[in-house]
Amino acid sequence: MTDQISRSGSVPFLAVEDLKVHFPTPDGVVKAVDGVTFTLERGQTLGIVGESGSGKSVSSSAILGLHRGTSAQVSGRILLEGTDLLSLDEETMRRHRGRNVAMIFQDPLSSMHPYYTVGNQIQEAYRVHHPEASKKVARQRTIDILGRVGIPQPDRRVDDYPHQFSGGMRQRAMIAMGLVNDPGLLIADEPTTALDVTVQAQILDLLQDLQREFDSAIIMITHDLGVVAEMADDVLVMYAGKGVEHGPTKELLTHPEMPYTWGLLSSVPDVTADTSAKLIPIPGSPPSLLNPPSGCSFHPRCAFTEKVGSNLCRTEVPLLLPSARNPEHLKRCHLANPDEIYEAEILPEIAPDLVEDK
Repeated sequence: MTDQISRSGSVPFLAVEDLKVHFPTPDGVVKAVDGVTFTLERGQTLGIVGESGSGKSVSSSAILGLHRGTSAQVSGRILLEGTDLLSLDEETMRRHRGRNVAMIFQDPLSSMHPYYTVGNQIQEAYRVHHPEASKKVARQRTIDILGRVGIPQPDRRVDDYPHQFSGGMRQRAMIAMGLVNDPGLLIADEPTTALDVTVQAQILDLLQDLQREFDSAIIMITHDLGVVAEMADDVLVMYAGKGVEHGPTKELLTHPEMPYTWGLLSSVPDVTADTSAKLIPIPGSPPSLLNPPSGCSFHPRCAFTEKVGSNLCRTEVPLLLPSARNPEHLKRCHLANPDEIYEAEILPEIAPDLVEDK
């Protein structure tokens, strides 16, 4: 059964339907992404969160067709303005990649070629999709976009090499490369991980400004729930290759209904707490995607399986279903009253001040 997350009857800008990305190995099939579904409109931001290995980057790489030519088995549908990207031949997909959908990779230093100037690499990305443009036009376009992303003296820095840029400037250059063709969809894979908090805030403000200017749809892949709270309109929580919770950002962060999401929120340090306060980590480790647990994939680490009873968590995979309090909020969990449990047992641990205010 395909989990349906679309909230509108109209055709969305991006619709990912029952996406599966499996990798055959000598030991078996690794189900890196196993039936993910979501939609995204222009001008909106979707935050995808989860531990390392949950399938965040693999699913986004599938949108760009980066698994082509590998052993990966990709199925489902990825509809961009109604066109199924998975059905396109490689040449047609190349015309989409960079022009209609682009990606900001996690490490700009390893993503940019050290032997070519930053300007040459951005110009190449532009001329691939604008073969009629002269070198002079492409260079001016590159200078303009470098200026737009906040590179000082872009007419001079356009001839610098990646190692001559600071970490924050390299990330801005990667954003410029992603935006040089005005793509409708921009995928940002941990774009602020290696940056200090001041530069991180500048990069996030820049992405929001450019989104308003270009009306781009953004997929923000991150471990930082603070980034999600600031930028995302909707949040998709992934675990073991599946979407386990999805909904509007404020609703999901204030009334989470999946124990895994509770664990992510509990793991965030409280800056107002006593310095001796301990973090509340999620016990155990993420499961093997080669041999995932039966039933709910989170049940070996979940402290609430006994509240379900009948051994249901260990034997039956829960569907992604609407919450009782909000039909736009979906959760993959067998718990019948997660909101009550969260307020009674989790919230006092992670936000005692909120409980006292009530």
